Amino acid sequence: MVIELSKRGIQVEDERSIKVYYEDRIVGDFFADLLVGGDVVVELKSVQRLAKEHEVQLVNYLKALRKDFGLLINFGPEGIVVKRKYRKFKPLNGQD
Repeated sequence: MVIELSKRGIQVEDERSIKVYYEDRIVGDFFADLLVGGDVVVELKSVQRLAKEHEVQLVNYLKALRKDFGLLINFGPEGIVVKRKYRKFKPLNGQD
């Protein structure tokens, strides 16, 4: 995916690190598969069937990166399945 997007002149970052916080302390990292055009988080899977947990994972990435749009793409045995997720970021206490 990175190669094909890059060939088309689309900005793409792979394995984007996302800091995880608990009470203002970093406690770990998430790794989003792709960040496309600086705005769209893409999570790639290759499983029999997508589960709710996969969707929750993508939404967590959207929240952590403060992005509104995400794609969950599964390259499964019955073909490619794409799910679009949308989350409008709402700043807390007027902060960005």
